[in-house]
Amino acid sequence: DFIKSMDRGIIVYEDFCMNCHLPDGKGVEKIIPPLALSDFLQNREKSIKAVKFGQSGKIIVNGKFYKGTMTAMGLSDKEIADVMNYITNSWGNKNDKMITKAEVSKIKK
Repeated sequence: DFIKSMDRGIIVYEDFCMNCHLPDGKGVEKIIPPLALSDFLQNREKSIKAVKFGQSGKIIVNGKFYKGTMTAMGLSDKEIADVMNYITNSWGNKNDKMITKAEVSKIKK
């Protein structure tokens, strides 16, 4: 159920993501990319892969370059699906198609 997944995702976000991406999802300009109104999240596979395996190197979010490192948080596929459902439906983002544990499990490095 979408709502239950998002409710679990809030907890994962608060525990693992909020310190860097901040409570409002806006990140830190030029250092940590925003999740709020983020065009990066529109690429499901790429954004799930970043959460699952970490992200390093240059990326472009909303037309701005970021070159930091986000380490993999060691989350389960279910936790990743939940936090992605929360993130992709918060701060102006909209995702009508629920991200599932099965979808996350198919994402490979």
